Amino acid sequence: MTGIERGVSLYSFQEEMFLGQMSIEDCVAFAAAIGAKGIEILPEQNMPGFPNITDADIGWWQDLMARHGTHFTCYDMFLDTKRRKDRLMTDEEQVESIHRDLRLCHRLGIRNMRVLVFVRPDILGRCVPLAEELDIHMGVEVHAPWHLEHAWILRTIDEADRLGTKHLGILPDMGIFMKHYPPAFRGRFEREGARPEVAQFIVDQHEKKVMCEYTIFEVAVKMQGNPAEVRMAETLRHAPYANPKRIGDYAPYFRHIQAKFYEMTPDCTDPALAYDEVIPELVKAGWQGALSSEYEGNRWIQDVEPVDSREQVRRQHVMFERLLAQREGEAV
Repeated sequence: MTGIERGVSLYSFQEEMFLGQMSIEDCVAFAAAIGAKGIEILPEQNMPGFPNITDADIGWWQDLMARHGTHFTCYDMFLDTKRRKDRLMTDEEQVESIHRDLRLCHRLGIRNMRVLVFVRPDILGRCVPLAEELDIHMGVEVHAPWHLEHAWILRTIDEADRLGTKHLGILPDMGIFMKHYPPAFRGRFEREGARPEVAQFIVDQHEKKVMCEYTIFEVAVKMQGNPAEVRMAETLRHAPYANPKRIGDYAPYFRHIQAKFYEMTPDCTDPALAYDEVIPELVKAGWQGALSSEYEGNRWIQDVEPVDSREQVRRQHVMFERLLAQREGEAV
């Protein structure tokens, strides 16, 4: 058995929750039904009354987890640095806001907190004493266009090493492993007016891993691309393919993974993100933590068909089970 568990971020069901088609309990019950027992929560989105959460509110969530045999895996924090029109948050206000989230995270019994990528390492360093006291790991989200070896991400790792703490590190978002351009992206841009031949050029450039700015220049200037084509080319800025073989080197710095995906095929494979390369490396490294589904394909298809987040998440977990079983079989 590996130490990797399956879970779901409630963000995966944003479409249905926004439209009033699913409640929080519906989301948790569905996750439990497919064996994804780890629940990642976004308090600002999922908890009415945030940040003023009462003991009764905490009790409601604890009862919900107990009813469905689930448990929390991660708390997604936000830092509203532009809350005021006249100025940004001061450093002291940022620290206090993070302290507030750490305390609520602790009250919920959660030991992992996702930190937005823009939060400065020195600010997080000031929060380490409380994180250590509450035994919460603060993981800076490694989100495209950043990647595992980006200088900004390495600054957080350096800060953790400088402090000698195990309560500050990173939290990979699987969007950094985009090996192929997502078909759902292409479909949306073609419906918005991108010519098939230009869309194919962009896909081919991504497949060859040509530097995104070169492709944007080719499409916008040389090809005189229309607005949809330029927008499609610009998505390449957020479509990195990080080396899966390096994830094991950073395994000591993360405890949770946001398993981003945009679409799953009917045969339960991801046509864009390199899960079949990353999961074996995680197992090889002996990593322990949760693969937490984060479906974000809704915005690419909602103009043309109903969104079925549940089916997409179900398919991803079939893939997880298959890939994890393969690795376990090889280890026997």
